[in-house]
Formats: sequence, C-alpha cells, structure tokens
Amino acid sequence: MSATAEKIDFRDKISTVDKAGKRVWVYPKKPKGKFTNWRTLVYVILLLILFTGPFLRIGEQPLLMLNIVERKFIIFGQIFWPQDFYLFGLATLAGAVFIVLFTVVYGRVFCGWICPQTIFMEGVFRPIEYWIEGDWTAQKKLDKQEWNREKIMKKGFKHFIFFLISFLIANIFLAYIIGSEALLEIVTTPPAAHLGGFVSMLIFTGVFYYVFAFFREQVCTTVCPYGRLQGVLLDRQTVVVAYDYKRGENRGKIRKNEDRAAADKGDCVDCRLCVSVCPTGIDIRNGTQLECINCTACIDACDSIMENVGLPKGLIRYDSEANIAEGKKGFRWTARSMAYTAVLVLITSLLTGLLLFRSNVDATILRTPGMMYQEQEGGAVSNLYNIKIINKTNEPMQLSLRTEDGKGQVQIVGKDILELPEQGVAEGAMFILLKKNELTGISQNLSIGIYNGDQLLKTVETKFIGPAI
Repeated sequence: MSATAEKIDFRDKISTVDKAGKRVWVYPKKPKGKFTNWRTLVYVILLLILFTGPFLRIGEQPLLMLNIVERKFIIFGQIFWPQDFYLFGLATLAGAVFIVLFTVVYGRVFCGWICPQTIFMEGVFRPIEYWIEGDWTAQKKLDKQEWNREKIMKKGFKHFIFFLISFLIANIFLAYIIGSEALLEIVTTPPAAHLGGFVSMLIFTGVFYYVFAFFREQVCTTVCPYGRLQGVLLDRQTVVVAYDYKRGENRGKIRKNEDRAAADKGDCVDCRLCVSVCPTGIDIRNGTQLECINCTACIDACDSIMENVGLPKGLIRYDSEANIAEGKKGFRWTARSMAYTAVLVLITSLLTGLLLFRSNVDATILRTPGMMYQEQEGGAVSNLYNIKIINKTNEPMQLSLRTEDGKGQVQIVGKDILELPEQGVAEGAMFILLKKNELTGISQNLSIGIYNGDQLLKTVETKFIGPAI
C-alpha cells in the first residue's frame, strides 16, 4: 500500500463512530451493476420463500412451523417433537460448520447475500428510502434542512411505510411460530380476544422498525459477532471482496492522455465511489475490515469507473490476499477448507440418515412407581406399566403391544387396542404377565414391540421385576 494508506488508523476504530463516540450516519449511494442485479434476484427469491412459507402446505402440514409454546416443530411437512431434539442439535452443528466452511473459503458471502438483516435492509427498506427521499446527496440535504412541509411529508411517509412493513414482517414471523391459521384468527378478531398475541405482534413490530429505521448497519458493525470472527476464520487463501493494491497503487486522479505508469500512478483514480456506495461506510482499499459484509456494491462501482476511463475491470473483485500478493487469479483449495468440507459431509450424511430412518412414533414404557410385582392365578407374575406414545405423523393409528421374544403377554388396561390420534399423544397403563418358568431372575430386560396392525413401528426396552427364583 502507499505511505498515505499505511498511516490510516482505520483498524483502531469502526467507520460509523467518530472520535467523540457519536454515531456517524451512513448515506450510501444507490449501487447499480452486475452484482447488484444478481443480489436483487437472490433477495426477491428469498423474500418470496419467507413470506409464502407459513401458508405453503406439504401433506396438509405447513412448510415450516416452530411452535415453541406447544413444543411442536414442523419442517418440510414433517412433525418433530421434543424427543427429536438431538436432530435439531445435529442440524445446528451442521449449519455452524457450513457457515464456518464458507467463511474460510469464500469469506462473508452469507452476510452480503443471505443474511436476513442485509436482505431486509438493502433489499426492502433502503430501496424505499431511495424512492421517497432520493439518492444519498438528496438524503443528506433533506436531513440538514429545516423542518418544513417537504421534510415532514417525506419523513412521515417513509416512517409510515417502514412501520407497515415492520408490522407485516412481525406477522410473518409470528405465523412461523403459531401457524398461519392461528395468525389469521388473531388478525380477523378484535385485539381484546387475543391480547397476548396482539402485544407480541406489536413488540416484534417495534423491534423490526427500530432496527431498520434507526439501528441499521450497527447490527453488523457492533452487535453481530460474525465480523469479529473473521480474524479467526479467514486466512490468506480466503476469497473476499478485495482491492488489488498492487495494481491500484499509487492512487491518483486521472488526467486526459496521461501515461499513468510514467507518472508513477496505479489504476486507482481515487474517485472514492467505492466508499460512497458502501452500506457500512468503509474504504475497501484499506483491506479486509470487520465492517465489510461482502455486498459487492464497491465492485460494481469500481467496475463502472474503470469502464469509463478505459482501464481493465476487476480492480476491486472477489479474490484472496494470496492471489493479489502473488499476482495470481483463481480459486485454490487449502488443507483447512478440505477438512471443514469433510466434517460437513460427515455431519450432513449422519443427519440425513437419522431423518430418513426416524421412527413414526416415540414411546416410553415405565414401571409404575411404588408398585411391586403381583402373583396371578395360574402361576403368572405381572408388572404394571405406564405408557406414553407420541404420533409424529398425520395419520391416526390403532396400536397393539406385544413382547418381542415370545415370552409373556401384554394386556392394555381397559381396552384391547390403543387409539393414537394424528399428531397426538396416547397415554394409558398396561400389564405384562410372565409365567414363572419364563423368569430368569429378580430383574430381567424385556423388549416390547409397538404395532400398527402388522407393522412394527418401534421397539422399547423395559425391565420386569419378579420373585427370587
């Protein structure tokens, strides 16, 4: 880098806070270009998925519902209960490794392209702001001028729209928790009938409105820990949005018919357009910084300038520090990225296997506390058990229970079969009777099969207590 660049103390502070500790409001210029178009397409697709998700059905079940209150979770139409929590733990681990892997290899691609904060801020709220208040210079002028009719109308209309969108987002998030049917019931009935849900909706709305109307990029620069993890996860081979300082330095304004090489100037014309379009207010020419979310706005801005002045594009591009330092281009695998990939494939394969072979029911069969064995007529010995069976499917079942080793007999108290409703729970009591010649000791293990007709759904292990032999 140039001597001027080396003196910049950008690593000692963040771009959105001044020396006095006060907020520096960021006015990013509206970006345009190839990457901006691709990001817009990604945002539209993800927003469509988000807003239609609670209303889409797979086998009469929502695509996604995370009902924390009732401890019932539906993912891609499949019902998961607290007993399946280990699957969520494994999925979370796989997701964390996935993000780490892509950070090691591709930098903060997640932040710039998939993160909900970026999608809502840059894909929804910022375009509305451009539409109402104009581009960055118009926004600065509007904020500095005295309160008049124009400012009141524009600011009032913008925040009204922001609040409505925040209210809509809050409703959608609530639909993912309680289900679209419950949400529609809350919306179509007076607030007093569903005061808890209404208050929750207002709280969610207030949070979203504050974040996207006022807090904005501070989420990325001061709250989110992901940026600070870059120092651990990134290395010289990581692909990031990077400035080619070997080609760009020394910086200098362009002059007509000038030989920049003879003038000891690099390709950077020091237009600062890359700084103007940055939504977190950084100068990418200073190198990788925790505030950078890899949104590619600076790439589009720089490419447009390079095209206008007749210089090659790619002064700012997706590349690694190693490639820029060595004057190379192209992606290269490292030992660390290959190791992360292997771990990710292993965890994902295990998770897929557990999902594919997950039982349709979950059951517990426990001896009734405080009850001893009983000797029955005919020389049999019985134990009393409590049963609890959860149906993870959308179909009702009629269950029967039997011992799997052929010994003994199972009798459900008060009925011959156990009725298990769809997505429901069946509880009851049962006796297991063993003949004395089938006993192997005071305590022995038994395998109880749970059948829906002739189909074995699950085998549960329990203990049988009998007299000393």
